[in-house]
Amino acid sequence: MSNHINEGAVKVIEIIGISSKSFDDAISQALKKASKTVKVITGFEVIKHLASVEDGKIRQYKVDLKLAFPVV
Repeated sequence: MSNHINEGAVKVIEIIGISSKSFDDAISQALKKASKTVKVITGFEVIKHLASVEDGKIRQYKVDLKLAFPVV
């Protein structure tokens, strides 16, 4: 089944994914958590990358995302 939307409406929400591993993992974490309550995510946009630094090392990677899904 295709997730492409030809007609109708799309809702967009903003979330922040967090990981101690990488920015890519932060995106995966956000999608994994959001997909538990948002059933048909059709796409996302990365708004910004953030990181927490401690003692000169990155401790947390954070990615601010906009998620899109169809309105039913």
